[in-house]
Amino acid sequence: MKKIYSILCLSILTSAALAQTPDSSAAKVDTSWKKGGFVNVNTSQTGLTNWAAGGQNSVAVGSSLNIFANYKKGKIEWNNSLGLGYAVLQTGSIERKSDDRIDLTTKFGRQTSEHWYLSALANFKSQFAKGFNYPNDSTVISNFLAPAYILVALGYDYMPNDNFSLFLSPATGRLIIVNSTPIADAGTYGNDAAVYAANGTLISHGKKMKSEFGAYVKAAYKKDIMQNVNLLAKVDLFNNYTDTDASKRKNVVVNGELAINLKVNKFIAANIHVITIYDNDVDTDTNAPGVQRRLQVEEVIGAGLSYQF
Repeated sequence: MKKIYSILCLSILTSAALAQTPDSSAAKVDTSWKKGGFVNVNTSQTGLTNWAAGGQNSVAVGSSLNIFANYKKGKIEWNNSLGLGYAVLQTGSIERKSDDRIDLTTKFGRQTSEHWYLSALANFKSQFAKGFNYPNDSTVISNFLAPAYILVALGYDYMPNDNFSLFLSPATGRLIIVNSTPIADAGTYGNDAAVYAANGTLISHGKKMKSEFGAYVKAAYKKDIMQNVNLLAKVDLFNNYTDTDASKRKNVVVNGELAINLKVNKFIAANIHVITIYDNDVDTDTNAPGVQRRLQVEEVIGAGLSYQF
């Protein structure tokens, strides 16, 4: 329950801080900057007392924060976005996380023609807390910076309007970090796994870092598709064409995201958030021998308190 209370407190404090009214005596706001975002807190609870049909008491709390700060002046454009999410489900005495993400992106560009920008982009992805291969809750399979992905790219950005952008980079570096010896030893995230002798004796631990170089494409679209309904769709594609295994050089890492936010009134909203990942090097089932390569899908549907700023 401590995690649930922490999520609620953090979300309320964040909302209060972001909702502060600017001081009227402050200097004139620089119109080169556009800032905004939204915070959601979704909750559900089931309580059963002498319920003949059976069941368990449960509490679910989830919170997400999405903010942006974009600068545009003359031929210079600088876009920044941060997406955070965390959710916990407690059934009886069992507590499990059901959402956990950190996604930070910054992109700086200089206009070279009407809709094209020469741009540099950096992205960081990770999670906050330990993850387990449920129902097995004794073996940690993820944690903060285990894994984490850092991507740096240089390329051209096509932005015909404020709703759509297409970033193309033939020169992209990607670093995979697995900052945990037990998780790195498993080799789950494409890093080199631990090496063991035939008798099971450890020869060397798994590598905690793996660097890649290749091509990168990022497309993003955001729009108010109708009154009080906002759509955000993103897809990232990365191809590591320097893989030491030549047979893998045609593989593409895919990260997709779809978010739909329906605003009921100033403080109540419903949202749908779907993330899809396909990475040929990631083991999606650590209970099975060998690398299990399957599409990863996370879907979060919620309704609750929301504040847009």
